[in-house]
Amino acid sequence: MTSQPAPSARGGRGDLFDPRCPTRQLLDRIGTKWTSMAVKVLAEAAPHEVRFAELRRRMPGVSQKMLSITLRSLVRDGLSARRVEPTVPPRVHYRLTELGSSLEVPLAALRAWAEEHMAEVDRANVLSDDQADAE
Repeated sequence: MTSQPAPSARGGRGDLFDPRCPTRQLLDRIGTKWTSMAVKVLAEAAPHEVRFAELRRRMPGVSQKMLSITLRSLVRDGLSARRVEPTVPPRVHYRLTELGSSLEVPLAALRAWAEEHMAEVDRANVLSDDQADAE
């Protein structure tokens, strides 16, 4: 008996609960804080491009390496387009693709939820930590 590829590998809708489904890896990639920030910065600039250095300035705390990894992943997934100007040093520009633009709304909703509920989550963390310390 041969194993069937996960549904999304065949071009259909994915199934998060299927261990073979690539949806899990995609959610890991798009669910990071750096991806959310990069998509937000690129969405605010749309339809214009944003240079790598500007992205780094607009994303406090991101290292050059982490931003490179994040942008490489966005380009590989078809969420962003990359353009390099053959100058010395090269100027690298990014913009959201149509697919990437469609990700901004759900990521914005997730960011809004996190900002709205962060105090409640912090309180729950303190209570949980206090209970663990008491045990």
